[in-house]
Amino acid sequence: MKIYIKNMVCNRCIMAVKSELEKLKLHPVNVSLGEVELDKKPSSRELAQLGERLNDLGFELLDDQKQKQIEKIKTLLIQEVQSDHIEEHFSLSKYLSKALNKEYSYISKLFSEVEGVTLEQFFILQKIEKAKELLVYGEMNTSEISYKLGYSSVAHLSSQFKKVTGLTPSDFKKLGGARKAIDKV
Repeated sequence: MKIYIKNMVCNRCIMAVKSELEKLKLHPVNVSLGEVELDKKPSSRELAQLGERLNDLGFELLDDQKQKQIEKIKTLLIQEVQSDHIEEHFSLSKYLSKALNKEYSYISKLFSEVEGVTLEQFFILQKIEKAKELLVYGEMNTSEISYKLGYSSVAHLSSQFKKVTGLTPSDFKKLGGARKAIDKV
């Protein structure tokens, strides 16, 4: 039995959800970003309890098919951004079509309809948040960050960064930069 959960964006989220499932004795078989597999179907009472506990932690149980699909898309994109390296010629359409086994036009239309932002815009926002994180930690220069995030050049990263934040990456770093939580992007 699978259930879908909104706002799971990191390993700590997985641990928190797993802990709540275990407290309710729901025996998770597998817990991953946005998705939980249980060994048996929970009762409506158990689902309600789980929903309340998850809401307290900032998560949300999903029951709508469109919303489940959107969370799957977001999870795939967040995982790609959090991976070690995005290829320079990364194709969002090919990646999502293959991962979801659906036409990109359907995926793109659904996402825009529900989220009010295009997939490309969402992906760019995720990459810029990752760039902010890397700038704040100071372990990489902008050239290394642009390579890691699949930009063709530092200028391309800087241009998108400035469009989104109003600052260049170096100005952001000088000001001590503030980041958004990934689930708020």
